[in-house]
Amino acid sequence: MRTQEARTPRSVLFTAVLAAVVTAGVFAAVFLLRPDPSVPADTIQAPAPDAAPTTPGVNCGHSVCREIGAMTVAGLPVVLLGDEAGKQGVVRIGADSVFPLMINDMGVTLAGDSLRCVDGTTPVCLVRGDTDGGSAGELFVARGGIWRDTGKPYFSDAGTIALSDVTTDGIADVIVVRHECPGAQSGSARCQAAPVLAEVYDVAKGSVGCTRRYTAPSELKGWPDVRVTRADLRPCP
Repeated sequence: MRTQEARTPRSVLFTAVLAAVVTAGVFAAVFLLRPDPSVPADTIQAPAPDAAPTTPGVNCGHSVCREIGAMTVAGLPVVLLGDEAGKQGVVRIGADSVFPLMINDMGVTLAGDSLRCVDGTTPVCLVRGDTDGGSAGELFVARGGIWRDTGKPYFSDAGTIALSDVTTDGIADVIVVRHECPGAQSGSARCQAAPVLAEVYDVAKGSVGCTRRYTAPSELKGWPDVRVTRADLRPCP
């Protein structure tokens, strides 16, 4: 009597074929997704996260700008930005107004105390920094809600430039302490040994007078945060 060969059910064959197809598909996907061996591994990068917000067109020399100081005046943020060495800087007022600093060309070093602002009927900001032989400063004034650079750097060979409303008109004035040494070169040994005085500048009218002479800067009231009143002023020598 012949024995009949056992036949594999069709459902089993279908399942086996389907498994083979799926397995082949997996191998194909792995092959297609594997890294290209011709591309160095260190050049394969994950998608970058969203970049930090930047101000278009702003740079601080050849370095990325960093915040050095910040204040709020007339309801607007005023930010002093500079490179890592503090040698190249800009001032950003509000969201859109950016001013490169003229005193960059005077060799200043910007620091945490370089920005000073005073509110009033006319808001005023001063950026100052140490440089060879003294300090240099640059003034920014808001009129009608529009900020402008006054375009005139200030220089103190005695190391102090300050803001104070000396003339009591509601607008800060610039106080510059300097050596009184006619005929001597600023920064020279002879000039550094000469008496000092504080000259006061109205932001719109220019010089309005000087204090009397002092033997040393430390004799000025409030030194180094010099305080001058209108009564202290007289015609400059």
